Amino acid sequence: MSGKVNGAKIYQAQARLDISAKVEEYAPLVKRIALHMKARLPACVEVDDLIQSGMIGLIDAVSHYEEGHGASFDTYASIRIRGAMIDELRQSDWAPRSVHQNTRSISQAINKLSHQLGREPKDIEIANELGVDIDKYNQMLLDSSSTQIIGIDDLGVTDDVIADGGDNTRDRLFETLASSSFKKSLAEAIKNLPEKEQQILALYYDEELNLKEIGKVLELSESRICQLMSQTMARLRSMLKDWTAN
Repeated sequence: MSGKVNGAKIYQAQARLDISAKVEEYAPLVKRIALHMKARLPACVEVDDLIQSGMIGLIDAVSHYEEGHGASFDTYASIRIRGAMIDELRQSDWAPRSVHQNTRSISQAINKLSHQLGREPKDIEIANELGVDIDKYNQMLLDSSSTQIIGIDDLGVTDDVIADGGDNTRDRLFETLASSSFKKSLAEAIKNLPEKEQQILALYYDEELNLKEIGKVLELSESRICQLMSQTMARLRSMLKDWTAN
């Protein structure tokens, strides 16, 4: 009996060492994601807080990842790290209710106009639908951008796809991201965006530039890039709204 107990203890100790080594190996990924996310958040958000919550996500990913989901550990860990950071930010939401309402109104206006016009609406058309002038609309976008975390929830997947518990075979967030049908829908939606908004997404996600750097590339102000990013997210939410029912 004692041999079995000792064997179990050795196994548990080795498992803890393996987890510790994996966490140490991927700790730089947490910092990189935190810095990337911080680049578009208000000054009141501390990078250290993002890193702390991201490390919790990394530990969760290391503990529960299993082979056979069709994606690498890097992908799964990135999802968990970002998810943990977003959860922490949502719990300390700094935006007034009116800003969230305006964000929803913009998405609804884009959805309505897209159906009416048979194309993606222009800025001035969205402003007219909302009953505001273009300056007010741009300010609404700017306010909205400060509340948005550019993550999978901004691409049409709601909070409830983030499953609790340790069984990642039932992790609906991971399954949604890994599904070829979601990727196909997302790719198609991005193709239908205005060219400049496609460029901004490519620079942000593929080249991993922050908003200030994107502004320099496109010769636009950082605030204008911020507005366009917010509008892009609203367009994508509208295009991918059917995924919120999944």
